[in-house]
Amino acid sequence: MLASLLSAAVIGVDATLVHVEVDVSSGLPGFTMVGLPDASVRESRDRVRTAIRNSGFDFPDQRVTVNLAPADVPKVGASFDVPIALGVLAAIGVVGRRTIEDTVLLGELSLDGSIQPVRGTLPVAVATRRTGRALLLVPAGNLGEARIVRGLASVAVNSLPAAVAALNGVATPADDPLAFPAWQPDGPLVPAWGDLSDVRGQAIGKRALEIAAAGEHSLLFVGPPGSGKTMLARRLPGILPLLTEDEALESTAVHSVAGLLPAGSGLLAARPFRAPHHTISGAALVGGGRMPRPGELSLAHNGVLFLDEMPEFDRRALEVLRQPLEEGTIRIARAARTCEFPSKVMLVGAMNPCPCGMAGHPVRACRCSPLQREQYVGRISGPLLDRIDLGVEVPWVPPDVLADDAPQETSAAVRKRVIGARERQADRRDQTEVLVNAQLRGRALRTVCAPDSEGRQLLNAAVRRLALSARAHDRILRVARTLADLSGSPGVGGEHIAEALQYRL
Repeated sequence: MLASLLSAAVIGVDATLVHVEVDVSSGLPGFTMVGLPDASVRESRDRVRTAIRNSGFDFPDQRVTVNLAPADVPKVGASFDVPIALGVLAAIGVVGRRTIEDTVLLGELSLDGSIQPVRGTLPVAVATRRTGRALLLVPAGNLGEARIVRGLASVAVNSLPAAVAALNGVATPADDPLAFPAWQPDGPLVPAWGDLSDVRGQAIGKRALEIAAAGEHSLLFVGPPGSGKTMLARRLPGILPLLTEDEALESTAVHSVAGLLPAGSGLLAARPFRAPHHTISGAALVGGGRMPRPGELSLAHNGVLFLDEMPEFDRRALEVLRQPLEEGTIRIARAARTCEFPSKVMLVGAMNPCPCGMAGHPVRACRCSPLQREQYVGRISGPLLDRIDLGVEVPWVPPDVLADDAPQETSAAVRKRVIGARERQADRRDQTEVLVNAQLRGRALRTVCAPDSEGRQLLNAAVRRLALSARAHDRILRVARTLADLSGSPGVGGEHIAEALQYRL
């Protein structure tokens, strides 16, 4: 008696369909699994056997062999519990075999037969639709993810008997998948960390924040403790445009694979904002593990990665960021397979000017020697600093400025200008093939960022005098292009180059 079902293995942020073949034959009772199962998959033998019996079904007192094909694809996690259990029941005739031939199944079984949510449902739903399968059966807690993919019928079940009933035609899909509401790009923006009007003073810091948001540039705040660096950084999501549907789908897929989506949730509504602690390891920052999982860098995809107290991070962890920041993807190679995770992020850092934090303070004296200051700043390598577009000094705020009750510009007002600049960049997409200035490369960079004669002379002089690298030269041009977009200027002028030079570290 042989039954064949479909499930899926998640690799990176993609999924591959897996054929689950279950054979129940005569012989000594036993339960064998083949096809490169991980230890977590092999443990499903006990869960499946107990869940079947506690759900009121008979577990066959025969030899049960489970094959997970293709055999060269690693299978990890408890999401294969449900397809294995239903395969056993199909092999003994409890489930009609023809009903499972075109259905993809996922779910983790509890010992009482209830079905728990699993990671990576969204990539599996995408793979199911891509391969033309008719139905996706998922745990009830993962239905929101499955419904994101339009044109795919999905059934949510919360127990093994409910799954058997659904496959035997007793239950039908709860909703019409084509009736899933269309993505709404407009809507109220609720800043998670407050409004920009809460920040007193720091006009240059606010200006740099606006430029970074408009062109998706990386940013570093330098200043004494309590000057408002973290406060500024946490208000960045409030001035960014809302996620597009494609961006929301990409970011939601990463969070689905990481298991961070709340039960029943659908597409992410807000841009991710990740602020890991400085004790984080390199693998946790960029992703890794024996079976690679996304790290903080990928979890911030299409959003903001904020590194507070940046020199306190492990230098090796920071150095791993260099290539992903340039390419927008992180590739993690293992012996069996290479995984690729998206990592298009806005990097925002904050640091003190010295170990005590008081270097350059107008009132308090710095206790650090020149050597200590140099060593502290040197914890961030020159090549990494060279990849940061905007460097801003955030000075100490006097008490009279803190006590000033004058109205400050709101996040909504700044966001309106940011969206206007982003729209001008989108209008050039036919020329540049990118949506934001930070991604400009090669001929597109030389075409749309070419400064006028005054700007070119100023930039050439700065490159010679400051010994700027070719990378710094290009980053200045990108920032200047963003400044021109914010001002509504069709070309890059000398004033835009001059302001962009002020933000070089």
